[in-house]
Amino acid sequence: MSFQMLTKAGLLLGLVVSSTFAAEPVRMGCGIMTFDTVPGWGLDAAGKSQIGPTHGSVVIDSKGQVYTSSNLGIFVFTPDGTLVRRHLGGDYTSLHDMEIRTEDGRDFIYGARNAAGEGIKIEAETGAVVFKLGIPTEEECGVKITKWSPTAITVAPNGEIYLSDGYASNRIFRFSPEGKYLSHFGTKGNGLKEFNTAHGMTLDTRYDPPRLLICDRNHQPKGRLLHYDLEGNYIDEVITGLGMPTAVAIQGDYVSVPDLHGRLVILDKSNTIMAVLGHNPDPKTRGSFKVPQEQWKEGIFSGTHGSFWDADGNLYVQDWNVSGRIMKLVRVPSAATSP
Repeated sequence: MSFQMLTKAGLLLGLVVSSTFAAEPVRMGCGIMTFDTVPGWGLDAAGKSQIGPTHGSVVIDSKGQVYTSSNLGIFVFTPDGTLVRRHLGGDYTSLHDMEIRTEDGRDFIYGARNAAGEGIKIEAETGAVVFKLGIPTEEECGVKITKWSPTAITVAPNGEIYLSDGYASNRIFRFSPEGKYLSHFGTKGNGLKEFNTAHGMTLDTRYDPPRLLICDRNHQPKGRLLHYDLEGNYIDEVITGLGMPTAVAIQGDYVSVPDLHGRLVILDKSNTIMAVLGHNPDPKTRGSFKVPQEQWKEGIFSGTHGSFWDADGNLYVQDWNVSGRIMKLVRVPSAATSP
């Protein structure tokens, strides 16, 4: 089912109510997926962004702390937006995507570092690096890899790691829980079973057994989501006709899909669009990295890049943004039947 078809059917009503006062919450969405923005969430005492340019992801640990990645490193906030910790420089930069997992009572971040050309596993609390995933050798994988720029990472229930080389070969590599190469699948192209920028990926736990949900961001004529099984076999096209889907996050039966065109799409278990949040109608600012903080508009996204659900069904959303933008969207209580 395409995004265009649903739009023509008039199912995307009540998406964004603009506000002339940046300090006032903006209501967006519809039905059970209605949200209010939290103006100023994550800003410092002077009202300025404190995380640096963002081209990354958002995850939440088992204590409810919110982690977001920027060009400077990883920043950790309480649910009310107070900055409590940061891991800066070195191994913590260029985390284009993050996945968080609790193992033996401790939270670990798995990251895809596009600019650094590696996957990485980090202990969330301390920032200690557990291991890195480098370029598989030709002897290991049977392919000579000349460019390596990972964009997405996810972890299967058995601990196996999937790392998408989305800015280079568009292959998805599978590693053991200890980081040993196991297999790979996919190739660059615009065909049914090919990837034209495999940009985002997560484990789709709405199905039994779970499967990989992959963002084919630059598929032509429009972006799409795909399902593959954990052995790397194609299952189906989940939804077509999206703009440029950048990432996917699951809670219960629902999926949030940030779109680089400045909006966030929410799907139900049948993969029907339920709501579109933060829609940006301005062609000058949607899909743009260069929207400084003084030009932000409450309730309007610019280059939506990452999202994550908390246990109460609220959403945290990151824009691809020169000033560094992360937003909290709170489910309206009357609508917030927990996913």
